[in-house]
Amino acid sequence: MLYDTLVAESRRNDSLDDVRSAALDRVRWLVDLLERQRTEPRWDASAALRGSEGEFARIQAIRAATQSEIDGRLATCSDEEGRAAALCLMLASRFDDTGFWRYDVEIGTVVSRVRGWTPEEVAVMLLRVTEFDMGFWSAGSLGMALDAAERLGVDGCRTVAPWLRHAHAKLMSGDAPAHMRGPLVKRLRALLASVDEAHIPEGLIPAYAPWAAPLRDRANTLPTPELADFVRHLAGLSGPRPSQRWRRTCLELADAASARDLMADVLRALAEDDPLCSRGNGAHAGGLYDGYHYHYVVQQKDGDLARGVVWAAALTGGPVAVQHLGALAGRTGGLETGVIEDLKLAGAAINALAETGDPGSLKALWRLRSRIKHRALRKQLDTALVTAAGKQGITAEQLIERSVPDHGLAPDGSLEQELGGHRVRMAIEEAATVRLTFTRPDGGTSRTAPAVVKDGFPDELQELKALAKEVRGTLAGERARVEALMSAGREWPYDEWCRYYRDHPVTGTLVRGLIWEFQGADGEWRAVAPMAEPPGEPERVRLWHPIRASTDDIRAWRERLVAERLRQPFKQAFREIYLLTPAEEETGVYSNRFAAHIVHYRQLYALFKERGWQANFLGRYDGGYDGQARGEFGDGRWRACFHHEPAADDGGGYALEHAATDQVRFERRDGRRWREVPLAEVPPLVFSEAMRDVDLFVGVTSIAADPDWTDRGEDRYAGYWRTATFGALTASAEVRREALDRILPRLKIAGRCSLDGRFLTVHGDLRTYKIHLGSANILMEPDDAYLCIVPSRGKGDAKVFLPFEDERLSLILSKAFLLAADTKITDESILMQIKRGA
Repeated sequence: MLYDTLVAESRRNDSLDDVRSAALDRVRWLVDLLERQRTEPRWDASAALRGSEGEFARIQAIRAATQSEIDGRLATCSDEEGRAAALCLMLASRFDDTGFWRYDVEIGTVVSRVRGWTPEEVAVMLLRVTEFDMGFWSAGSLGMALDAAERLGVDGCRTVAPWLRHAHAKLMSGDAPAHMRGPLVKRLRALLASVDEAHIPEGLIPAYAPWAAPLRDRANTLPTPELADFVRHLAGLSGPRPSQRWRRTCLELADAASARDLMADVLRALAEDDPLCSRGNGAHAGGLYDGYHYHYVVQQKDGDLARGVVWAAALTGGPVAVQHLGALAGRTGGLETGVIEDLKLAGAAINALAETGDPGSLKALWRLRSRIKHRALRKQLDTALVTAAGKQGITAEQLIERSVPDHGLAPDGSLEQELGGHRVRMAIEEAATVRLTFTRPDGGTSRTAPAVVKDGFPDELQELKALAKEVRGTLAGERARVEALMSAGREWPYDEWCRYYRDHPVTGTLVRGLIWEFQGADGEWRAVAPMAEPPGEPERVRLWHPIRASTDDIRAWRERLVAERLRQPFKQAFREIYLLTPAEEETGVYSNRFAAHIVHYRQLYALFKERGWQANFLGRYDGGYDGQARGEFGDGRWRACFHHEPAADDGGGYALEHAATDQVRFERRDGRRWREVPLAEVPPLVFSEAMRDVDLFVGVTSIAADPDWTDRGEDRYAGYWRTATFGALTASAEVRREALDRILPRLKIAGRCSLDGRFLTVHGDLRTYKIHLGSANILMEPDDAYLCIVPSRGKGDAKVFLPFEDERLSLILSKAFLLAADTKITDESILMQIKRGA
C-alpha cells in the first residue's frame, strides 16, 4: 500500500521522523486518494491505437473526479490537517524517484492558506526539498517551503537555521535557472540574517575561486555583523547599474565594515589572479561549451557578488581601482587569450569606470573602445564615454579626443631606449606604420633585433614590441576617428586643437599631414598646407573639405600635393564630392544612384564591418531576405541606410553568393529614436560622406570589378557585367582620373600613356590597351577584345608616388607598367590573349 511505502521511504532516523509519521497518519484519506489516482487508467500512445474518443473521455472523467475530490478535501481541511497534507504531498511527490514534483499546485494552494506552522514542520519541508539536486523543479518547491518559513517568528527561524543554511548551500551549488535562483537566494539570506547578523551563508562567498580569497579570509578570521551586512548587500546587485540608494548604502556599509582596502584587493584579484577552469570548477553557464575545456573568471552563480565588488571598488577606490577596472573589462571582454567572455562582468566594469570621475578612466575607456570588438560591449562603451564626459563637464566628442593615450611617446611620435650598447628607437612613420629601429655602436642600423639585444634583454624587447602593437592599434583608431570628422563639420578653439591634435604624439602624426582651415579675428577662413604653420593669430580651426572649396582651390591643392610629394593619411584633397542630383530631388526621400548593382555579398558584408556600418546578414531564413546596412555620420546625429537583397537568380544554397543593391535613405537622431528625413534636409557634408561609403561598397564588391568573371562560363548577370565593367565613371573613378592626369607626366611610361574619356590608353609594342578607370578591366584595340589579367596578391608598383591610398589606382598603374612593356611579358595566359587578335 502507498501508506506503508511512504512511511518506510520517509524514515531518516532523525528527530523529524515522528513529525513525518504523524503527518502521514493525520491525512490517511489523502494517501488513499493519491493511491487511487496512481492506479487509475491512463491514456497513452498504445491505448490511442486501440481506443476511441469515448474511451478517452471516460478515462479523463475518472481522473478528473479523483482530482476534484482531492482539491475539495484540501480546500476545507483545518490548519492542522492542511499542514499535514502539505507534508504528505511533499513526501509523495518524488518518492518513486520521478524527475519532477507531482503536486506543486496542491502544495502551493495549501501552504498559502493554512497558518500555525511549527519549526519542525518547516524543517521537514526544507530537508525534503534539499534531498535532490537543486534544479528547476526543486527550486520551485523550495519557494513553497520558504513561504512557510517566513511565517515563523525569530525563535522559529533560529530553530530551522541549520536547514536554511543547508538549503542556501544546495541552491548556490545547483543549476536552478538564474531567474528562479536570485529571488530564492535573497529570501534565504534575509531569513538567515534575522537570526544571526554576523553569519555569511555558505556558498555566498565562492569556496575555491581565487578572486574571492581576500573576502574569504576576512570572513573566516574577522566575522562581524557589519561585514556580513556588506557582503549580503554586494550580492544583492542583480542589474548592470546600481541605483543611487544602493550606492549610498554601499558606501555606508563599506565604511562600517572597514572594507575599502578589502574591495581593492578583491578587484585586483578579479583583474589579475588565475582564472577558473571548467574541468575542475564546473561550467561557467549551463549549456555552454559542453564537452570542452576552457577558462573563465567568475562562475555564473557568483556573478551578482562579483559585480557588487566591482561597483564597491569603483565607489571607494581611486586611480588604482581605475587601472584594475580597465584590466578586468578587457579580460572579460574578449581581449585576454584563453579566457571566455563574460559580458555582464565586463559591462559592470565599463559602467563603473564611467562613474569614477577619475581622469584616468578616460584613457582606460578609450583604450577599451579601440580594442573590444563585441557589438554589445561597444555600445556600452559609447554610453560610458558619454557618462564620463558629463562628469567632466565636457561633450562626448571632447572626451574622446582627450582620452587618446600618448603611450609615453615624445612629441614627434618616437621613443628611444639604450639596450646593450644599442639604441632602440620606436617611431610612428607616416599614417599606418610603427617601426622598431636598432642602431649599433658604430652607427649602423637594422630593423631586426641584434643577438646581444635578443639574448641580453628579452623582457625589455618584448615590452617594446608590445608597446609598438598598442601604438599601432591607437594609430589605426585615430585614423578612422579623424577621417570620420570629415562629416562632422566641427570647429575647435585654436589652443585646444593644438593640445589634443597637432601636438599629440599619435594624433599629431596624422593631422600634420592634412589640410586645415584657420579663422582669424577678421572671421575669414584660410586653408593651410600640411606641415605648414597658420598665418597670424588664429582663433578657431576646422578640417578642410573639398565640398566647401571652389573648383580652382581644389585643383590647386591637388596639384600641390603631387608636386611636393605629400602623401596624406587618408584621401582629403582628392576626396570625392557627392551632391544631390535632380533625380534625387525628385524622389525626395531616397536615392537610386547606386541601385541595381550585382555584388559579391560576403565581400560586401566584410566591407560594411571594416567601415563601421552595422548590417544584418542575408540568407535564406526568416528576416534574411531584406538587408539594411546603417552607418552613422555627423558625430552620430545622422544615419544612412543602404538597402540590399539577395540577387534574384542567385543559387539555391543556404549561403548567398551575390546580392542586388537598392535605395539609400537617411535618418536623423530624435532622442533615442531615428526619424527618416528628405534628402534635401541632409547636410551636404553628411550626404557626401555617406554616399562616398556606398560608392566604395559598390565599386569594390561589384562583379564588374572581377577581372575573370567572363572566364567562369556563367550566363548569370552577364548583361550587367558587360554594361557596368566599362560603363560611365562614378565620382571615385573621376577623382582617380584627375589623379592620373597629374601623376602620368611624372612616370617613365608617360610617352606610352594617355587619358581618353573613361579609359587610360596604353600603347604597347604588340597592341594598344584601354584600362577602364572604374573597374580596372582592359579592352584591346582594334576589336575591343577583353584582356583578363588577375593581379598577384601582395604585389604592386611601390615606386610610384600616390598622394593617397587607392588599391584600384595602384592596380591600374601596375597594369599600365606591365602592358607598356608587353614584349617582356612572360605569362603565357596573358600572351595568348594578346596574340590571339594581334
